[in-house]
Amino acid sequence: QVRLVESGGGSVQAGFSLQLSCEASAYVLSSDRCMGWFRQAPGREREEVAAIFIGDGSTHYSDSVKGRFTISADSAKRMVYLQIDSLKPEDTAMYYCAAAPNLSFRDSGPSCYTRLSDETPIWGQGTQVTVSS
Repeated sequence: QVRLVESGGGSVQAGFSLQLSCEASAYVLSSDRCMGWFRQAPGREREEVAAIFIGDGSTHYSDSVKGRFTISADSAKRMVYLQIDSLKPEDTAMYYCAAAPNLSFRDSGPSCYTRLSDETPIWGQGTQVTVSS
């Protein structure tokens, strides 16, 4: 059973950085898995912000966060990270780690990004990020 546990959220001032962590249960971060991060602000739909293909480490980002967010993974530690730099008040949201339910050997960061939006990912419980101006 896939289990994802996020941590690292908090309340910070604009301009600061945070690193979110997602611990996955055993065997989740196999080389044929897509992982990603989504966020949901109050009153808004859940939005995908980043994806990574574990197999080759390739990544993809939404235009709204490109250049400030960095997704990475450490399969040996069963961890996926989201580094958020230059935080803005509009980054305030609940952040969710996501795992694609289906595996594929031929994915990439961009295709993982699409699949995570098209399929129904496996979610963690979320970690809150609040950014004050």
